[in-house]
Amino acid sequence: MNVWRVETEGRVVRFGEVARKRLTRDGCNEPFKDRFWCPKRRWFLTEPCPFASKMECDTYRRMCGSL
Repeated sequence: MNVWRVETEGRVVRFGEVARKRLTRDGCNEPFKDRFWCPKRRWFLTEPCPFASKMECDTYRRMCGSL
């Protein structure tokens, strides 16, 4: 059984077998079709994340306890 993965390696992001240049600095909100990848949740969201960076996301999570 193969598991479909999203990976970021340097300046490349891979969605399963599809690889392309990463569009965002830290891998947050990488678009794929009509969804946006969230590395913190390790899942796709229907809307882009409102945070500017992973650091801002982490700060919010520490202050509020969850996303």
